[in-house]
Amino acid sequence: MPFDNSTTWLSGCIPDLPTPFDEAGEVDLTALAGLCERQIKVGASAIVVGETTGEFTTLTSAELDAIIRTAAGAARGRVRVIAGAGSNSTNEAVERTRRAELAGADAILSVVPYYNKPMQAGIDAHFRAIANATALPVVLHDNPARTVRELADGTLLKLSESPQFVGLMDSTGDLSRPARLRPMLPARFRLLSGDDTTALAFLCSGGDGSISIASNIAPAMFQRMFSSYRQGRMQSAQCLQQRLLPLAALIAKENPAAVKYALSLLGLARADTRLPLAGLSDPAKASVADALEALGENDIMPDGKNASPAISAQDRAYNAAPGDIS
Repeated sequence: MPFDNSTTWLSGCIPDLPTPFDEAGEVDLTALAGLCERQIKVGASAIVVGETTGEFTTLTSAELDAIIRTAAGAARGRVRVIAGAGSNSTNEAVERTRRAELAGADAILSVVPYYNKPMQAGIDAHFRAIANATALPVVLHDNPARTVRELADGTLLKLSESPQFVGLMDSTGDLSRPARLRPMLPARFRLLSGDDTTALAFLCSGGDGSISIASNIAPAMFQRMFSSYRQGRMQSAQCLQQRLLPLAALIAKENPAAVKYALSLLGLARADTRLPLAGLSDPAKASVADALEALGENDIMPDGKNASPAISAQDRAYNAAPGDIS
């Protein structure tokens, strides 16, 4: 089913999916398809793959292609697939963008170039080169904690004049930004929070939604929170935000190791990450397990499916860093 040309789909709670690995350290496409389906069933309008939570910096081009194809196959036109295609090299980002389009992505998520510390003129030229390489809509990602350089308001406003740039994932934590930018941006341009702990406040300041990490764990609860806000039931939305906050804070602190560990406790994927990312410490594991218990099984797995007996929190293959099992 073809999508319309509007940007109404770029709103609400959009999960940033992790990349599951199997016991041999290879990408587990079956587990990934399951994570996609879980989000689609609870009403996500889009899913993100191959970005920060997806550990894109340690994935090969072939693995990224396979991840996007798997997500597109799972989506079957029901939701948009947004593919992470960022790099600190413009040429590489252009190549990743082209490959993502060929693999079946519906949109691109492209982060500010990291490590190089480019000037704003370079950031502007970087994103325009990416847009020129694809027919897909492009969502910009501003995450100065990881990239060192920010996407300045002036640069964003100039880029937004092109209809190909459809939104911003804002991971700055600046809650004044939506209110500041909204009057100057085209009505079609979407502002999305990249921080679960302040996502509701971001909405209240003029945002349109969130690209979320913690929604991998409790997708139905996050969808209810955004739905409550849209329906004007602010007290209900705030109550859900308060319940989700402890888990969201833990996951944000150690992303993606914490979200993968939580998924392993639910029987949905292994906890393994790729070096240089390592597994959680024992105290951190205990904190994540406590946060899951506090939310309750019925809210996390409302369909009644619980952790597989084959996956245990005591299984060292799920709790140690890759290569750390003796």
